[in-house]
Amino acid sequence: MKHIELLQKYLSNLAVLNVKFHNIHWNVVGSQFMQVHNFTEEIYDKLFENLDEVAELLKMKNETPLSTMAEYLEKSNIEEIKAKDLSIKESLEIVKKDMELMKELATDIRNIADEEGDFETVAIFEDYVAYYSKNIWFVNSMLK
Repeated sequence: MKHIELLQKYLSNLAVLNVKFHNIHWNVVGSQFMQVHNFTEEIYDKLFENLDEVAELLKMKNETPLSTMAEYLEKSNIEEIKAKDLSIKESLEIVKKDMELMKELATDIRNIADEEGDFETVAIFEDYVAYYSKNIWFVNSMLK
């Protein structure tokens, strides 16, 4: 099934984003520090829950989820960032770009799973797409 490989990529992206958003959480600076600090914490907590959910979904499909940072970095298409002071605008633009990338991948997985008759994956990924849409709206509103 084509979407299994995409699930592994999605899993890898979640792991890399968890580290990346911790970086932003720790290093954001500026007048809206608390809002962005708390917002990124909410996101990485949710992504960590999703990491477990996607790994369990793979196990339900008799697949072994990737589980090392080396594997995640090999499969992920998330760009890492160096630790440094990050402005509010820069932080939010990074979050937005990654959420858009994840929404696109989640949509692809949902649609391919639907074509392949994998209704469990469709149900989970419809929720993921909605989550990204809502948070992209939040970020766009914060960037105005």
